[in-house]
Amino acid sequence: MKKLINAPDAVLADSLKGVAAAHPELTVDHANRIVYRGTPTRAGKVALVSGGGSGHEPLHGGYVGIGMLDAAIAGEIFTSPTPDQIQEATRVADSGAGVLHIVKNYTGDVMNFEMAAELADAETGVTVATVVVDDDVAVEDSTYTAGRRGVGLTVLLEKIAGAAAEEGQDLAAVEAVAKRVNASGRSMGMALTSGTVPAAGRPTFDLPEDSMEIGVGIHGEPGRHRVPLAPAASIARQLVEPVLADLDFTGAPVIAMLNGMGGSPLIELYLMYGEVAALLETAGVTVARTLVGDYITSLDMAGCSLTLLRADDELLRLWDAPVNTPGLRWGV
Repeated sequence: MKKLINAPDAVLADSLKGVAAAHPELTVDHANRIVYRGTPTRAGKVALVSGGGSGHEPLHGGYVGIGMLDAAIAGEIFTSPTPDQIQEATRVADSGAGVLHIVKNYTGDVMNFEMAAELADAETGVTVATVVVDDDVAVEDSTYTAGRRGVGLTVLLEKIAGAAAEEGQDLAAVEAVAKRVNASGRSMGMALTSGTVPAAGRPTFDLPEDSMEIGVGIHGEPGRHRVPLAPAASIARQLVEPVLADLDFTGAPVIAMLNGMGGSPLIELYLMYGEVAALLETAGVTVARTLVGDYITSLDMAGCSLTLLRADDELLRLWDAPVNTPGLRWGV
């Protein structure tokens, strides 16, 4: 294992020190491992709080800022944050209009966010609404989940719901927008290699040089099947076809994200998007907005994922609204 670290058990703490040094516009609570906006949420604005295990950067701390999250809680690598951490982030982020929890559908995350919401209501009177993201079409149940996993759509949902909150929509409206996004988006991923958790010191799973995993999860969970390595055009087809089979993306503008898992260079991701774009055009899908790059990763895993969101004029307007975070920035 070769990694830019001091010690395996200090990776998260040391990384958060780097976040604080690189982004003075953010505030880092090192004791609770929470990233906040440097300028607190204005009075009367719905606050957005998300988080989960680390190792998926820039998710979630990289999306704290104007137009997206108000706070992000960092658990240990691939490990849910605790209810106490989540409750603290909820308490601090609330400005009197309530808090929306955005939770990826992993058993530990769902349970701990639910407990934190109950504690926040009982102990501080904070009103919390929750949306659970479950966009992965690869499997219905997995190592970490009951139901579909929450993956790439989380990025799009945080952006769109964040814009709704920024423009002053109330908690019920922001929650409704978030749930519309979740119902309208689907994702599928693949891996060429495993990621390596620093504390483990070895790849999470064994993947022969001549094989790839189709439908892999962001923690390295098994996908639909392991198949022989194939050219990019074939890989693109194995991502696009299951997504299009699960939801009709024709007749509406679509936001498309071709996401890197952390270990594939941008030249390969753009090559993959070219193949994906051709397949979508042939299928009659109209792509209105595009992201290509590393937005929700799995440490150093080589591979990619595809996320499609069936949008409308309102969702596109919210997508285009200004955002200023370390991981996404436009219109400001």
